[in-house]
Amino acid sequence: MPRAVVLVEGASDAAALTALATRLRVSLADVDLVAMGGVTNLGRYLERHRGDRVAGLYDAGEERFVRRTLERAGLLPGSLEAAGFFACVPDLEGELIRAVGVAGVERVIAAEGELASLRILRRQPAQRHRTPEEQLHRFMGTRSQRKARYARLLVEALPPDAVPPRPLAGLLAAV
Repeated sequence: MPRAVVLVEGASDAAALTALATRLRVSLADVDLVAMGGVTNLGRYLERHRGDRVAGLYDAGEERFVRRTLERAGLLPGSLEAAGFFACVPDLEGELIRAVGVAGVERVIAAEGELASLRILRRQPAQRHRTPEEQLHRFMGTRSQRKARYARLLVEALPPDAVPPRPLAGLLAAV
């Protein structure tokens, strides 16, 4: 039996959490890490793991849904964080871009050989008015599996003295 079941929205959340656990030398060997395929599947996974200790990660915009779902399952004694559920503001990509910084994210993209693709995206009329952070956020979601790949790479690119994104660190501490 796992010590906890960790419910995350998708593959990028799982990749970031696994990379941070490795970086911080936190073992996830006895944690069942479940990418739910979207937060709207939370109720189904809570039902499936009834009786297990659960924790999770979600996007801030989904807080009301997560709160209602945990309340219906009888798993919300107080705050969401007290229940082991942590919000990414506005989402995982935003947390990682903020933690690594624009220049750091651009270095990771360059190392992956995708700087030309980022430059093309930035020249598009719809992107010109956006901040560099918003452009990077959009870049992460433009190709299949890019979010998961960059989630891992950005956690690995955190400077040694950097504080990891609060929701990821909080979730690891909760399990």
